[in-house]
Amino acid sequence: MPADDPTPSDSDARVRPPVPPGHYRIGRFLGVNVLITRSWFLLALLIAYVMAPVIEEVEPGLGGWKYVAGLVLAIVYAFTILVHEAAHAVASRRYGHPVENITLHFLGGHTSIDGGARSPMQEFVMSVVGPLASLAVSAVAWLVVELLPDGLTGLVIVTLAWANLVLGVFNLLPGLPLDGGRVLKALVWGVTRNEVRGTLVAGWAGRVLAVVSLFLPLLMHRLFDVVPDTSSYAFALVLAVFIWMGATAAMQGARLRRRLPSLVARRLARRTLAVPADLPVAEAVRRAQESEAGSIVTVDPDGRPVGIVHEAAVLAIPEDRRPWVPVSAVARSLVPGMTLPVDIKGEELIRAITFLPAHEYLLVEPDGSIYGVLATADVDQAFRERHR
Repeated sequence: MPADDPTPSDSDARVRPPVPPGHYRIGRFLGVNVLITRSWFLLALLIAYVMAPVIEEVEPGLGGWKYVAGLVLAIVYAFTILVHEAAHAVASRRYGHPVENITLHFLGGHTSIDGGARSPMQEFVMSVVGPLASLAVSAVAWLVVELLPDGLTGLVIVTLAWANLVLGVFNLLPGLPLDGGRVLKALVWGVTRNEVRGTLVAGWAGRVLAVVSLFLPLLMHRLFDVVPDTSSYAFALVLAVFIWMGATAAMQGARLRRRLPSLVARRLARRTLAVPADLPVAEAVRRAQESEAGSIVTVDPDGRPVGIVHEAAVLAIPEDRRPWVPVSAVARSLVPGMTLPVDIKGEELIRAITFLPAHEYLLVEPDGSIYGVLATADVDQAFRERHR
C-alpha cells in the first residue's frame, strides 16, 4: 500500500529490530512493531491545516484549538491506516510469514513481511485483506454517523468514512505497488503459473496508473467540479512518482528473480583438496597444484572438515616461510552457516551467503561428504554475467 533502542535480551532483539534512520517506534499493534516516519508528521500538519476551516465552520469560536482538533483527526486517521496494514500482517502471519513491522508515512503505510507469497492464493489473500479492512472501517463509520448528532464528532466520523472509502477503493486499483496490483499479479500468476510474468504485468499496469495520476486534478474537476490548485497538482505529481517508482522496483526485482534460478552452487563449485590442519602451507599448495584443485579444506584427524583456507592469506605469506607455517593458520574455521548443501540455488543461495558473509563456503553432499568450495567472488561473477 502507498501505504527500533537498546535490547535487553536476544529474544527482545528478535522482536524489536533496530529502528531505521528517520523512523520512530510508537508501540506495538497486534504483536507487530509500529513505526512512523518523519514524513508522517508533515501529513499530520497538512491534515490539520486543511481541516481547520471545516472544523471552524462546524464548531465556531475554537480559535487555535481548531488546529489541535485537526491533529486529533490526523491521529485517528493514522489508526485506521494501522487497521489496514494490520490486516496484511495478520494474513501474512496466517501463512507463516513473519512480520517485521508496520510503518506509517506520508502516503499511508507499509507492512514489512519476511518472504513473499508462495502461491497465487496466498498473494491474493495477503493483498486484498487490506483494502477490505478499509472498506469495512468506512462502512462502520457510516453506520455510526447515523447515530450521532451534528457537530465536531460527527465531522470526524464522516471524514474517516470518506477517507477509508477512498483508501480502500484506491488501493484496489490494478497496478503495483498498490494492493490491487498484487491482486492482479496473483490472478496472472494463477493463470500462467508464472510469478515473474504476473509481476511484470502488474508492474506495467502500475506505470499506466502513474501516468493517469498526473491528470487526477483535471479528472476531479470534470467529475466533481473541484477546482484544482497548486497543491492538487503537487500531490498528483508525488503520487505519480511514488507509483511509478514502486512499479519499476517490483519489475526489476521480478527480472532479478528470473535470473536467480540459474545460480546453482554445484555448477559454481571449485574442486577442493582436503588436508590435515597441521600440514605446512607449502606442502598444501603443492598438493593442490598437483591435483588441480582450486581450494583447500582442512580436516581433523577423523576426516571432518574444520576450516577453509583463504587464498589471499596464503599469498600474503612469503614463500620462504610457507614450509614452517601450518595451513590451519591461514584457514577460517567453519562455523554454522558456512557449510551449505551442494544443490542450493537461486534465492535460497543468495539468502544463505547474505546471512553469513564469507569469502568461501563448504559444499557438502546429502550424505555429508565434501563436494567442493563455493567462492563468493564466483557467485558475484556469475550473477553479473546473467544480469547483462
